[in-house]
Amino acid sequence: MFTVAALYHFTPFADPRAIQGPLKVLCVETGTTGTLLLAREGINGTIAGSRDGIDRVLTHIRALPGCAELEWKESTAAEQPFARMKVRLKKEIVTMGQPDVDPRAHVGRYVAPEEWNDLISAPDVAVIDTRNDYEVAIGTFDGAIDPETASFRDFPAWWEKNKDRFHNKRIAMFCTGGIRCEKSTNFLIGQGVEEVYHLKGGILKYLEEVPEEDSLWHGSCFVFDGRVSVDHGLKEGPHVLCHACRRPLLPSDMVSEHYEAGVSCHQCIDETSDADKARFRERQKQIALARARGVQHLGADLSGDAG
Repeated sequence: MFTVAALYHFTPFADPRAIQGPLKVLCVETGTTGTLLLAREGINGTIAGSRDGIDRVLTHIRALPGCAELEWKESTAAEQPFARMKVRLKKEIVTMGQPDVDPRAHVGRYVAPEEWNDLISAPDVAVIDTRNDYEVAIGTFDGAIDPETASFRDFPAWWEKNKDRFHNKRIAMFCTGGIRCEKSTNFLIGQGVEEVYHLKGGILKYLEEVPEEDSLWHGSCFVFDGRVSVDHGLKEGPHVLCHACRRPLLPSDMVSEHYEAGVSCHQCIDETSDADKARFRERQKQIALARARGVQHLGADLSGDAG
């Protein structure tokens, strides 16, 4: 059983590159895999490994400048959910493309998971899902508004086009682990919205703490690792990933005539050319050969950058 830790922390790093090397060395030394993003605004990512390995990496991160108050969310995976370890340098640890947004200055009001149901059930509250369209497609909260954005960078434009819908409304926002709401709530405050709330710890914390019988969540929560999705209690969900378009699929979707492992699914069959599909088939062939040799092909890496 592998321990999976999802984390983020906004704090000023004067030199992220100086942090990158020692952190990568420790992760490799402890057998930890996953993705960690470093920027001048902080750290974000998900890692997986043994209990001891994860503890050592978290201790190292908490010793970084300004990271003593780091919080993280843990779950488990029956199989290693990442193919390798990546420690990347980025301009932002979650990309919104808004240079004036600074979660360290001000964010929305945190709402604990046990208080979330009452908030989003109030008639004067508009609930906005800040995640990408393919994430929302497999699960969300009762009554939540789906902006239908392909990436988090699209959210500001969506808000500009739709802001008049929310006149005299309190705004409640949520995402997978909380990091996107740190930026989106700061953005709305900067746009003059007076009452903005967000789910503390994100969907993952809600699914961990709120009993299923009391839950207003329906479906599964997409995660950016080999598990693809998790359900209540953070149990591994039923989804698999289309390795052509990286969208989640249910087992029932794999019987579609448009599904070919690693090549296409019913969602992306018309999005790629014949040349693309030929290239995907060759990649899938190499993955199968690597698996037969008992090694991990890097083309099978499922890790992602959002949270």
